[in-house]
Amino acid sequence: MKVNETDLPGVLVIEPKFFGDERGFFYESWNEREFSRATGLGPRFVQDNHSRSRRGVLRGLHYQLRQPQGKLVRVVHGEVFDVAVDLRRSSPCFGRWVGVSLSESNRRQVWIPPGFGHGFLAVSEFAEVLYKTTGYYAPEYERSLLWSDPRVGVDWPLDGVEPLLSAKDAAGLPLAECEPFD
Repeated sequence: MKVNETDLPGVLVIEPKFFGDERGFFYESWNEREFSRATGLGPRFVQDNHSRSRRGVLRGLHYQLRQPQGKLVRVVHGEVFDVAVDLRRSSPCFGRWVGVSLSESNRRQVWIPPGFGHGFLAVSEFAEVLYKTTGYYAPEYERSLLWSDPRVGVDWPLDGVEPLLSAKDAAGLPLAECEPFD
């Protein structure tokens, strides 16, 4: 397993060892011991999520104020542009974002620790995303940072097309109005 740091401390890109031949492939998508050895972290995952989105669907930027979730995200079909935004008010990186291309072909995963907003844009015809979380989904604590907030300035690869959003995501709040982590 190879671990790459991003411009946001704590957000990591994970590249698992991959074994492929004419029969197909094999890789460990999760190994607690190896993850801990490579990152120094020991998250306890309590929930696995699976989503399927068509091209242009933008999900996020979500976070939970109470019961915050760390997420280990990967793509099993297609490709997404995956984004994390630092929402820890005390962080020197507060309001900054990082984006990573995750696809079935690059097999990358991204670790997003608690305290970050998370979202992704499906850039292939369809994309299936799997992610493990360290906290259970708690809709009463869920918040949504506005995907297009100019203060954050995420450079989504939209190619001039408006994204497909849920009503909740379209009603996200700008950074100046959202409830950040302390």
